[in-house]
Amino acid sequence: MAASRSTILRLINASQHTLCPCHSPSHSHSHTGQLNALTQLRNFATPVNKVEKEYAFEVAASNLRFGDGVTAEVGMDLKNMKARKVGVFTDPNVAKLRPMQVAVASLEAQADVPFEIFDQVVAEPTEESWRKAISWARKHDFSHFLAVGGGSVIDTAKAANLFTVYKDADLMDFVNAPVGKGLPISQSLFPLIAVPTTAGTGSETTGTAILDITSRSFKTGIANRAMKPVLGIVDTHNTESCPSAVHISSGLDVLFHSLESYTAIPYTERTPRPCNPILRPAYQGSNPVADIFSLWALRTTVKYLPRIAKNHDDTEARRQMLLASSFAGIGFGNAGVHLCHGMSYPISGLNKKGPQYKHPGYLTDLPIIPHGIRSVL
Repeated sequence: MAASRSTILRLINASQHTLCPCHSPSHSHSHTGQLNALTQLRNFATPVNKVEKEYAFEVAASNLRFGDGVTAEVGMDLKNMKARKVGVFTDPNVAKLRPMQVAVASLEAQADVPFEIFDQVVAEPTEESWRKAISWARKHDFSHFLAVGGGSVIDTAKAANLFTVYKDADLMDFVNAPVGKGLPISQSLFPLIAVPTTAGTGSETTGTAILDITSRSFKTGIANRAMKPVLGIVDTHNTESCPSAVHISSGLDVLFHSLESYTAIPYTERTPRPCNPILRPAYQGSNPVADIFSLWALRTTVKYLPRIAKNHDDTEARRQMLLASSFAGIGFGNAGVHLCHGMSYPISGLNKKGPQYKHPGYLTDLPIIPHGIRSVL
């Protein structure tokens, strides 16, 4: 039953006059004593440190070289860097294709640049595949690394580079917290050149490497500026051999990279402010520089992705999507991504132990839901 009007008025009156008699017009005295007592009680409270918001952002990206046929220059690049021995990473499919053939020929043209090839990178890398690649790299005395392939190849090469420098570290030491320890990278890594063969991940521009934690059925990774390649060779010939399904799913990845980074929270809203610059995350929130790259990539993808979906041989569309992929990489590599990518990671992890769906058009016997498709879902 609802309280009557008179009952409510009596309660209001009691709260005003019984608890503090000085509210009554008939009372007039000082609050000084009460205020002093209250101040003393507050002195016993646990002090709460003010959480300061971020006040700065950093821009970090690989050098990029964009053009038709520039893969042929990679041997000269490594010689110019005075490479003593190069570790080359690719996957079984790309190993048979023109991008890898051109890269190997370029290396062989330099008589004093020895190299070894690891061609067993798997699509959608896992703990097991990373450990295998790291073990291989640790057995060689590499001074430089070269990755020729999609995001999985480039990310695997980044991990191999990191754990070749940190020879005694465990995989989980640098994996993002709370899954891993998320330790900062304080040592300089070896130079890595990335040659992307898909227009999607933008991994040639970032310090991010993603893997499946199969034991826990989700994806995570390592994100640190120290891992970014020193050079991304963006060769428009290298996506000619991509099946249409790969063009589309990779293009959707570009779409969501650019969209999410452009709509990420502003860097000035991030908390807490790092106490040391080395602790400032690679994903800092939207900022004026990242916005320029993300917005250009978003507009370009909206224009050219439908064209390449309709016509695999549309050279201009392929060229623009490859450039958009790198631009989106610079955008999200500094701003970060959010909900779509975050929610896509469990889809990939659960698929490997559950439905084991394999997306059409991907040359692999392993279960795979491509990253762009997962983000759409």
